[in-house]
Amino acid sequence: MALKSTICKAELQISDLDRHYYQSHSLTLARHPSETDERMMVRLLAFGLYASEYLVFGKGLSAEDEPDLVELDPTGAIERWIDVGLPDERNVRRACHRSRHMVLITYGGRVADMWWQQNENKLSGLANLTVLNLSADEGAALAALAERTMRLQCTIQDETVWLADDAGNHEFAPRALKRAAN
Repeated sequence: MALKSTICKAELQISDLDRHYYQSHSLTLARHPSETDERMMVRLLAFGLYASEYLVFGKGLSAEDEPDLVELDPTGAIERWIDVGLPDERNVRRACHRSRHMVLITYGGRVADMWWQQNENKLSGLANLTVLNLSADEGAALAALAERTMRLQCTIQDETVWLADDAGNHEFAPRALKRAAN
């Protein structure tokens, strides 16, 4: 018998002072049985960083050729493709060709650093690619926030993210490994 996804609910109140985006979102996250709390929370952080009325969670781990989050423009074209983790370089290239903007958020400490060293030269020519990295400590702090029901306030200013819950305020500063050309 196959294991079912765990459903998590999040009330995410976003105040993005960099983009002047202020909105509250009621989100449902399906955590695949093989997905860690850390990965699920990185997806939630990615939503906070790029939130818009058109951004939605993709099928995630259950669909190999799908983004973790996707933003479609009003015509149905892929405006932004967002993945988290350490994907194969060919999948990153494919996503860049299928979307206007591709964002990859890596995490995992040394493993993510080694992944970037192996792939930096191969990905450097992709003009629409942004790669952000979370430290091992930031990933662990995100995982600690995971609950079946969450109420979080997300404040973003000068590319720093603060996630506040009942236990306190947690700071995250994703490091840009590569920025898309504007």
